[in-house]
Amino acid sequence: MTGVGLAVVGLLLCFVGLRSIHLALLASGFALGWLVAEGLGASAAVGFIVALCAAVVGWVLARVVFRAALFVVGAIAGGVIGAKLFGLLEGGHGNVLLAVLFVVAVAVLTGLAAQRFHETAAIAACAFGGAGLALSGVARIWPDALGFLRIPHTTTEAIIGTAVWLVLGALGWAVQRRLVRRPSPARA
Repeated sequence: MTGVGLAVVGLLLCFVGLRSIHLALLASGFALGWLVAEGLGASAAVGFIVALCAAVVGWVLARVVFRAALFVVGAIAGGVIGAKLFGLLEGGHGNVLLAVLFVVAVAVLTGLAAQRFHETAAIAACAFGGAGLALSGVARIWPDALGFLRIPHTTTEAIIGTAVWLVLGALGWAVQRRLVRRPSPARA
């Protein structure tokens, strides 16, 4: 998948993720699969297949376990956040086992937060997960100028990448909070 596709999916998740629970599930699952595959050095084709499978599995899991849907959405989006954090902290030199443990830990903690704090935590998870994927997409579009948004090579690049991620995630959170407060046309 091209950087444009990743950026689009990431921005959808970041700015309208919780407005459509199905979109949040599919986009979060896709993002998680893509970032994990990318972090493990997969090619674009393999990354796309892994991401697509993760999207479908996440969606099916949430549908089957409807009562735990917020946990699943939070956990999948939390996995995206964990993968982005791991990429920012490790700079592309990480251990595979450590990456998996870190991503799973952040996913479980985010899922528990979403289950406990409902919409607020789920919106934050979608916003920051989507922001992470969007920045990875932008880094693929312009790898020479913005590649550090995907894999920083210096401390300065890591700090700038983290700041940009946090600002975009906060902006996505603010937009989603406004969208969720408005009644949807189907509910009105």
